[in-house]
Amino acid sequence: MATLTIFENASVFDGIASELAEAQTVVVEGDRIKEVSDRPVDIANAQRIDLRGRTLMPGLIDAHFHAIAAHPDLKIIEDMPRSLLGQHSRRLLESALARGFTAIRDAAGADYGLALATESGLIKGPRLFFAGKALTQTGGHGDFTSYETNSTAFMCHCCRGGASIAHIADGVDEVRKAARDELRKGAHQIKIMASGGVASPSDPIWNLQYSEEEIAAAVWEAKSWRKYVMAHAYTAEAIDRCIRLGVRSIEHANLIDEPTAALAAAHDAFVVPTLVTYEAMGNFGAEVGLPKHALDKLHIVADAGLKSLEILKRAGVKMGLGTDLLGDLHQHQSRELSLRAEVLSPAEILISATSTNAALVQREGELGVIAPGALADLLVVDGNPLDNINLLEHQGRHLDVIMKGGAFVKNRLAA
Repeated sequence: MATLTIFENASVFDGIASELAEAQTVVVEGDRIKEVSDRPVDIANAQRIDLRGRTLMPGLIDAHFHAIAAHPDLKIIEDMPRSLLGQHSRRLLESALARGFTAIRDAAGADYGLALATESGLIKGPRLFFAGKALTQTGGHGDFTSYETNSTAFMCHCCRGGASIAHIADGVDEVRKAARDELRKGAHQIKIMASGGVASPSDPIWNLQYSEEEIAAAVWEAKSWRKYVMAHAYTAEAIDRCIRLGVRSIEHANLIDEPTAALAAAHDAFVVPTLVTYEAMGNFGAEVGLPKHALDKLHIVADAGLKSLEILKRAGVKMGLGTDLLGDLHQHQSRELSLRAEVLSPAEILISATSTNAALVQREGELGVIAPGALADLLVVDGNPLDNINLLEHQGRHLDVIMKGGAFVKNRLAA
C-alpha cells in the first residue's frame, strides 16, 4: 500500500505562478502528488504535517552540474581511478540534495552507472540527467592537454574509458560516431564544446569550435533519439551559429548580445547562465587549486554575467539555472539563486530553477511543479523565499523538509 502524506496549511509556490497560493493542502501518495486543494483533506492513515508559516515548493533543479568534477583543475581528475572518482561524486551529489536540489543535469562526465546508483538509492543524491562525455575538437574546451603534450595520447585515454569529461572527435564522421556512442550508453542529451572556455589550457574564449557540419551532425544524431544538444558557448558568434544549426540549450552565454538573444527566443532555445562559478573561482579559485591559465581567462567572462541576464530577460529567452562549479567550490551552489536577484525577481529565479529547468530536461509537468500527477520532489522552506531568496542558501539550513519521489530525505517536522 502506498504511503500517504498530507501537507496542511501550506503557502505554495507551484513552480509556475509568481505568487504564493495560501492555505493549501497537498496530498502525496507513493512517489507522486495526488491532490492540491484549497480545502482540508481527510484521509485515514495519512501522515499529516502542518506547514503554517512555511512555504512548500518544488525541489530545485540545477541544469549545469559536474558530478565528477572532484577538483577545480580538471586535468587532475584524468589520472584518478574511476572508483575513487565515484566516491567524490557521491559526496558532491549527496551535498547537492541536502541543499534542496532534487534533480541535476550533468554537463559532462557522469554516466549511466552514476545515474543508476542514485536511482537505486546507493547514492542519496538528486535525479541525474547525464550527457556522458562531452564532444570536443582537438584543442577545444574539453581537451586538457598542454601545449607540449601530444593530444593523440589523451584521445586514446578517453577512448579507453578513463575519468575524462570529454571525447575528442574531429570531423563529421568522428562526431557522428561519438554522439551515437554516448546515446547508446544512455545519455539524456549530447554536450558539445562550441567555443573556448575558462578551464581549458589552450583555447581563447573567442575561439569558435566545431565546423557547422560537425555541429549539425551532433544535432541530427540527438534528434534521431528524440533528445537534444547542449552547447558550451560564450560569444555571440558561437551562440548564433549553434542556434541556427538546431542546438536547443546554450550554456553560459556571458558574451551574448541583443540580436543573438532575439534569435534564441525566436528559435525557442534555452539559455543557462552560470554566474556563481565565476564568483567562486574569482574569490577562492587560487586557494583550491584552480590552474593559472583558468584564472588568467576568468576576467574576460566574469564581469559580463549580470549583463547577460538583462539581455536575456529583455528578449524573453527561456532562461534556465545552472552553477558549473568544480571541486570544493560546489559548496557555493545555492549562491547562484542570490546572485541573480540583482537582475531578476525571486519568482523569476525560482521559476528558472523549477518548471523552466524541468522543461529543459524534457520532464515538463512531471518535475519542477506542484500539481496532481507530478513527482513528489518537494521542499519546505522555513519562511517565504519569494520575499527572501537567501533562505535557500546556507547548505539547506532553512529547509525543514526535503522530499524526493515521495520519500523524506530530511524531515524536521515529524511528529
